[in-house]
Amino acid sequence: METVAGVLRGAGESIPLPEDLGSLVGRVLEEGADVFFRLSSPLGPVFVAVGRRGVTCVDRVGSEEEFCRRYRGRFGRLLMPAGKRDLDLAGRLAAALAGRQVEVPLDLERMTPFQRRVMRVVRGIPRGEVRPYGWVAREAGSPGASRAVGNVMARNPLPLLVPCHRVVRNDGTPGNYGFSPREKVRLLREEGVPLEELSGSPYTATPTTGVFCHTTCRHARRIQPENRLAFRSPADALRAGFRPCRVCRPVAV
Repeated sequence: METVAGVLRGAGESIPLPEDLGSLVGRVLEEGADVFFRLSSPLGPVFVAVGRRGVTCVDRVGSEEEFCRRYRGRFGRLLMPAGKRDLDLAGRLAAALAGRQVEVPLDLERMTPFQRRVMRVVRGIPRGEVRPYGWVAREAGSPGASRAVGNVMARNPLPLLVPCHRVVRNDGTPGNYGFSPREKVRLLREEGVPLEELSGSPYTATPTTGVFCHTTCRHARRIQPENRLAFRSPADALRAGFRPCRVCRPVAV
């Protein structure tokens, strides 16, 4: 494993260290290292790395060695296994990965301001709901940047914690996902997202209130079948005389 101990062993082969000095160097290195957990998730077992500012990476790789090697190459930091003092954080991380409303700090400092805004918007998409790339771009303050949002999602280092699987194409179809489109569909189905209803008609209105929503909005879910009207775009709903929901904000209000 390419952890602190592994680095020390490599250094010790060329520069022998007295036992007490080697222990001191080990402690110094460990204080400067990030920690990792191996946890269960809807994607199966994943590794989660945590630094001083919060969670830096979630990945599904075959072994600890591979995860540590890839992490060091990407972040330039050493990794060490989490200890017993980290059990509370492990529990909160496992709950957050499962989709529960548990707050865990995320480290987004390596990202650009636009990327951080996108990540924060996507983190707020509720379980069981989806939003299109164009909506995320607008909410992040960059209307028209759908393609750029897609690039951020494709490189999302914090899947599940920042639920990029809940971002879909503007026509309501699922689109791609870093762990394969099939996995994205499975995750959305497990959250109760009505994918067949979304495809081609991602907006729902009701004449009883004169409001239209994203089809997965919690308010849209309450509309009785006989009062549901489907629309392909916000523009279509607006032309039909409906006003946008103030909760899911299908257009700026």
